[in-house]
Amino acid sequence: MSRTQRTAVITGATSEKGIGLTTARRFAREGWAVVILDLDGPKADQVARTIAEDCGVPAVGHAVDVADEASVSAARDAVGAQAAAGVLPPVGAVVNIAGITSPVPFLETTVELWHQVMDVNATGTYLVTKAFLPEMIESGWGRVVNMSSVSAQRGGGVFGKVPYSAAKAAILGFTKALARELGPTGVTVNAVTPGAVDTNIRVGSTPEQEAAIAADVPVGRTATTEEVAAAITFLASEDAAYLTGVTLDINGGSHMH
Repeated sequence: MSRTQRTAVITGATSEKGIGLTTARRFAREGWAVVILDLDGPKADQVARTIAEDCGVPAVGHAVDVADEASVSAARDAVGAQAAAGVLPPVGAVVNIAGITSPVPFLETTVELWHQVMDVNATGTYLVTKAFLPEMIESGWGRVVNMSSVSAQRGGGVFGKVPYSAAKAAILGFTKALARELGPTGVTVNAVTPGAVDTNIRVGSTPEQEAAIAADVPVGRTATTEEVAAAITFLASEDAAYLTGVTLDINGGSHMH
């Protein structure tokens, strides 16, 4: 099966400056059909229509709360119905990008904030992967790419603090354990760990903070969303068939190990 006969399901892909939207566009340019899953359903529909028009591939959007099992199941069923109707090819990749961060110092955090950050980042990755995984296992081919962060590796130091770093570290453990379990199935599971990227996720940051973040990177700048999207689409490609359980660093040298 060629990639033109596969669908990439991507969460958190409607922000104009976001990694998710850039990744969705790149998948479409490479011939994949695309499903946009986002909390903002109308925006997901709008983004999907634009991608379909610009790239000439099937693209649909669905509203989903990645932290809610019923919402994720409903989205999966909707995608399945569209595949059965011939609107979409079978799912071949799941890309878990939806996430939130928080710069709140540890002693000022609340348990509500902790759960919110963990639920969207870590539980969302679990629920969306679990929902779409059976189809890929059955076909004998699939790619799961999870969004972690350099903050998981170096204990923060970019913008998000303890809850964010903990959630992104959980994703690394999830990725490796699932990769090991799925090894014989033809489904690979990998993670990317971007450093500072030029997106809107650092809500409330000041120009001074942004300058300090860039100055901390050996290459002297933050990453572009296109650079992260290139790594994600590579991990979803045929060429990456022997890569599983991998953590791919995209941090401009800010963390070396």
